[in-house]
Amino acid sequence: MTSLAAALWLGLAGQVSAQTISYSEAGALLAKSCGKDIEKYCPKVNLGGGALKDCLAAKASKINPQCIADYKAVVASLDARLAAQAAVTKACRGDATQFCQGTAPGNAHYLGCLNAAKKVVSKRCTAAITNAGWN
Repeated sequence: MTSLAAALWLGLAGQVSAQTISYSEAGALLAKSCGKDIEKYCPKVNLGGGALKDCLAAKASKINPQCIADYKAVVASLDARLAAQAAVTKACRGDATQFCQGTAPGNAHYLGCLNAAKKVVSKRCTAAITNAGWN
């Protein structure tokens, strides 16, 4: 496997950006930069189960370098989004206690309250909500 492919498939050794993208944005970016390569080298591969990633890795020496770079950025961003979603409760617990007293649990009521109070909510909580894609 080439060094460029190795950079793509080995993972995320660098720092992940705090900004995340949506699944829709990720799909659009990959369709734009990888669409032709997918059609040419992996036309009958199902998207799920890692089959597409495996196919692109097998053909890495032929894949457009922009596709590889965008794929790596998308994986990093989506990983950051999942981590942010997992961290929202901890990051926002104090803000929810302070600004959302009386809010009914469930159905994202606390999230709605925190978004409505975003001018006074801590930067940590606001960043976690933003990075989770929930604002």
